[in-house]
Amino acid sequence: MKLTILGGGGFRVPLVYQAVAAARGRVDVTDVVLLDDDGARLAVMTTVLAQLAAETGGAPTVRAATDVADAVAGADVVFSAIRVGGTAGRTHDERTALAAGVLGQETVGPGGLAYALRTVPVADALAARIAALAPRAWTINFTNPASIVTEAMRSHLGDRVVGICDTPIALVRRTLFACGLDPRAFDRGEAEVDYAGLNHLGWLRGVRAGGSDLLTGLLADDAALRGLEEVRLMGADWVRTQRALPNEYLYYYDYTREAVAALAAEDRTRGEFLAQQQGAFYAAATAEPDLALALWRGALAEREVTYMATEREGAAAGERAAEDLGGGYHEVAVDLMAALLGGEEHRMILDVANTGDDGAPLVPGLPADAVVEVPVRVDGAGVHPLVPRTPLTPAMLARVAAVKACERLIIEAARTGSRDAAWQAFAMHPLVDSAAVARRLVQAYLPR
Repeated sequence: MKLTILGGGGFRVPLVYQAVAAARGRVDVTDVVLLDDDGARLAVMTTVLAQLAAETGGAPTVRAATDVADAVAGADVVFSAIRVGGTAGRTHDERTALAAGVLGQETVGPGGLAYALRTVPVADALAARIAALAPRAWTINFTNPASIVTEAMRSHLGDRVVGICDTPIALVRRTLFACGLDPRAFDRGEAEVDYAGLNHLGWLRGVRAGGSDLLTGLLADDAALRGLEEVRLMGADWVRTQRALPNEYLYYYDYTREAVAALAAEDRTRGEFLAQQQGAFYAAATAEPDLALALWRGALAEREVTYMATEREGAAAGERAAEDLGGGYHEVAVDLMAALLGGEEHRMILDVANTGDDGAPLVPGLPADAVVEVPVRVDGAGVHPLVPRTPLTPAMLARVAAVKACERLIIEAARTGSRDAAWQAFAMHPLVDSAAVARRLVQAYLPR
C-alpha cells in the first residue's frame, strides 16, 4: 500500500510515520512517499524517518519526491499536511491581525481566513491532480484551516476526502475517562456521543452508555470537571450554562478580549516561536544528520508542552495535564486508514459533508454540501456519518452558520480573487467587529 504525504518535509511528519509503522498488521503500508517543494527540509525528514525505521525494524520504505505526479500516481492514501507560505506566512497572518486589534491565530478568526486565502488555490490544484492520478485514493486532510480546505478539496474529490482533527476526539476521550469509562469506549461502539459543529468550533452535547445519560452528572461534578482541559480554560460555570462541553478552541470565541490581550502582550507569536524553534532544528539536523532523530524528539517535546501556553496562562488554567500530551491526529489518521483499507471498524469525529447516509442534514440550518464536524462510523465501505441526536441550540447554530458563511466567502475569494468576497468574509466573521478593520485586513492579506 502506498501512502503519499503532501508536505513531507513538515516537522510533524515523523509522528505519522511512527504511527503507521506501529500499526503494521492493521494497515499494510509498504511505501511512504514524501512530497515537498523544500529540498532541504525534505532531506532532513528523510533522515529522521530512516533513523526511526532503523529503531523499529520492518517499517515502510521511504523516498522523497518533488514532483506531484511522481508522488501521487498510484497512491492508496494521500495525507495532506501542507503549510502554504510556511511559518513566515503564519507570522504575517498573526501580526497583521493583532496590529488591527483582532485575534491573531492560525485557524480561528481573521488569521484562519488569511491562511485559507493562500491555501485554497494550492489545495484545489493538488486535489485535481489526485483526482486524475489516483482516483480511488482516500485523501485525509489535516491542512488547516481544516474545515475550509476540506470543503474546497471536495469540489474535486467528493466523498474520497475527509478532514481530521485530534481536538474533538481528545475531548471525547477525556470526557469518557472523567465519567469512569474507558477513553476508547466510543471508538469501540460501547458509548454514544453527540458532538456537532465545525472544525475548531463544536460542542459535545451528550454522552450515553448502558442506556444512561452521563453528561448531566459530569456537569454537576466539580472535581471531575476540573480534570478537563477545556473546563480549566473556560470555567465550570460558563460550561454549565451551555449544558455542553466546548472544543478548546471555543476559548477564542467565548473569551475573545482576554485571548487577544494575552497574545498581544507576548514578545513572540506562536508562529514566531515555531519559526525560530523549527529553524534551529532543521539547521542543526542538517549540520549533524546523525543526531537528526534526537534533535527532532527534543524539539517535539518543547512544542507539545508550549501548545496554547499563552491562552492557558491568561485563563489561569495551569499546565497541560500529562495525559493531554499523548495521542494526536496521526493516531486518528491510522485508525481511519485501518478502517477504510484494513478491515477494521472505528467510530471517530471527522470533517464531512452535511448529509447523513439517510439524506438527513447533520447540522440543520447549514447547506447540504457544507463541511461539518460530526461523529462517524468508518469501515471498508466508507465513512458513514452518525446523525446527531439533537440539533444545535439557536445560539450555537447562529455562531456556526455565521462562520460557515464566512468560510464559503473566503473560498470564493481565494478562487476568484474577489476582494469584495474577502471583505465580506472578514467583516461578517464573529471575531472581526468592524467593516473598516476588515478592509484593512484585506489590504494587508491581499495586496494589489
